[in-house]
Amino acid sequence: MELPQETEDYIRESIDHSVGLPVSSNTMLDKIRAVEAANLCLRQQYLCLQSKMREKDEIIQRKDEIIERARAEASMNAIALKRFVDENQKLAVECANLLEQSNKWERECSLYEQDREALMDFANEADEKGKEAESRNQELVEQNKKLLEELQLFRLQSEAHKDDVPDNDLHMEQVLLDSLLAVGKENLESTALGFLEENSGIEVCAKILKMWSSFRPVTQKIVAMVAEMRNLEKDKDHLKVNLHRAEEEVNVLFEECNKLNEANKKLIRQLNREMHISASDGKCMSSTSGKGKRKCSPKTSSPLERKLDFSDADSQRQPLSPLQSNSPESRTRKK
Repeated sequence: MELPQETEDYIRESIDHSVGLPVSSNTMLDKIRAVEAANLCLRQQYLCLQSKMREKDEIIQRKDEIIERARAEASMNAIALKRFVDENQKLAVECANLLEQSNKWERECSLYEQDREALMDFANEADEKGKEAESRNQELVEQNKKLLEELQLFRLQSEAHKDDVPDNDLHMEQVLLDSLLAVGKENLESTALGFLEENSGIEVCAKILKMWSSFRPVTQKIVAMVAEMRNLEKDKDHLKVNLHRAEEEVNVLFEECNKLNEANKKLIRQLNREMHISASDGKCMSSTSGKGKRKCSPKTSSPLERKLDFSDADSQRQPLSPLQSNSPESRTRKK
């Protein structure tokens, strides 16, 4: 088997070098060239590895920066999420308060509506009583006028025919007049005395009160009828005043009901606005966390700054102003 020439030369030179024989210059140059080529190759590999190490260092540094930014972003998102949870809880509390206030205003509206209906019924009843008292007063005035005319006629007839009329006829006339005045009239004496005592500051009433025991029964009953007529006129005036006040109360209650309705509508709009803001904030936070970038909306800065103040609304409900009563019991208590 024949070896290549280069191999034979290498084997021969190796043997000569091991024996101590001098090596040819060509062989030395070939070895030098081979060493330089290997050195050049190693240098290139070193430079290539060094550039790769630099690239890896830059990549590692960029990754560290990305990791740091991601950590900072995660911490900011965690803080923002915690703040959003706190604000959401506050908004939930505010929504509950708004619902409670809305229910309270609805109850107040129902109470004022009931009061308004009661006042309307009272006003209708007072109007009916006033009409009845006025008609009764008119009837009593006409009856009193007729009685006074008949009394005046009887007096004139008795004075004109005093001497000609027998005592029996005079007695019969007096009995008939007494029976006529006594029809349908009970406790007129107490009414007349109460009226005279109440108006004792008037000279005529004071004189009649002093001479009361000396008056005839007919005169006492006539005074009692006048007193009853005056009391009925006062009742009529009181009923008119109460009716006017009831109408004013109804108007005030109607205005207050309108104001309460407006306040209730404002509360409902405020509640819807707060719930809409809360929902929009939740959508904004979910979208920013998905992108990895934190963007704050101007609506999320302080949504609780628009909070309503219900300090005045928590005050106790004031009762309605009572109307004056004109019943006979109240008049007797006043006397």
